[in-house]
Amino acid sequence: MKDYFTDLHIHIGRDWNGGPVKITGSKKLTLTSVVEEASHSKGLDIVGVIDAQSPAVQDEIQSHLMNGQAVELQDGGIQYKHTVLILGAEIEVYDASCSGPVHLLCYFPYLRDMVRFSSWLSNKMKNISLSSQRFYGTARELQSYVREHGGLFIPAHIFTPFKSLYGRGVRTSLIEVLDSTAIDAVELGLSADTEMASHIYELQPYTYVTNSDAHSTANMAREYQTIQMETPSFEELRLALHNLRGRKVKANYGMNPRMGKYFQTVCAACLQQQSAGQESRCPSCGKGKWVKGVSDRIRELSDKRQERERPPYIPQVPLHTLPGIGPKTYQKLIEAFQNEMNIIHHTAEQDLGGILPESTIQKIMDMRQGRLSITKGGGGKYGRIR
Repeated sequence: MKDYFTDLHIHIGRDWNGGPVKITGSKKLTLTSVVEEASHSKGLDIVGVIDAQSPAVQDEIQSHLMNGQAVELQDGGIQYKHTVLILGAEIEVYDASCSGPVHLLCYFPYLRDMVRFSSWLSNKMKNISLSSQRFYGTARELQSYVREHGGLFIPAHIFTPFKSLYGRGVRTSLIEVLDSTAIDAVELGLSADTEMASHIYELQPYTYVTNSDAHSTANMAREYQTIQMETPSFEELRLALHNLRGRKVKANYGMNPRMGKYFQTVCAACLQQQSAGQESRCPSCGKGKWVKGVSDRIRELSDKRQERERPPYIPQVPLHTLPGIGPKTYQKLIEAFQNEMNIIHHTAEQDLGGILPESTIQKIMDMRQGRLSITKGGGGKYGRIR
């Protein structure tokens, strides 16, 4: 068994013809740039691209397969250089049971499965070429399709205030929307960690995954996990998500929840923090509405009982955001130590001394131990490293 660095939620900004896929994503974020960045600078062993339902993205994948740059694996997934690509789609569901939009992640082992999924979606979605489009059907209908066709189903960023399972105050349980027996894992999102999620007892059966939800190559691997498997493939990933035959998620790495842009409850206009129980418009600016923070929402839902043992959650930040690591220094580090995962996890402290000052080296060491000091984020604004 080996440990593999895995980020399962990466968007595609543009297809290989320059057409939009994730409209808010970077224009440089193509399928090819994702797998190149993952294989080289990021050092990710597995990446999940969650806009693979787009026909133009499928064409780009097919091109790599035909010219020999990529190979489809027998156990699912596509090998591209040092990285295995897992094909996924982020779907927005807003049926009568949802009381607001919910984002759901659907993954399939082979390109032919994703092509068939796109064909099915085309009768239930206005534009399958774009990311995170509304699905005109029920969440359980979507789950049934994924299960019947050998896929994996993961509710996305489950606590964020918008477009998530628990984000809206009208929902208190996942069974209001989903079939609890057809969920393979749950994604925590950038404003929550394992300890916070452990307050929701109905999540106990599910593995927690931590993914970047990247809209640019720079933000790839801002959250990720190490997964213990025999080899990186779709079927090994399935076993790991269900803790079967020695496969498992060994550690979750993600932003300190306090850095998340929806961690605390604040005014959306002036970012004034809300006092406990306050529901009116902001008294400071008189204009903004309160955006309820993930920490307060989880406190509302909390029914904490005995929680199963979980892998450690180690708070980190993207390497390029550490004070003292600008673009030139970042490039020097990559040239010296190959990729971010090596620098963050493996490179000896003394080896960093030839490139970085002692103060920056100490920040990397603190990050390895989850000791960075953070100011809180909220209302759509990220927190900061002190």
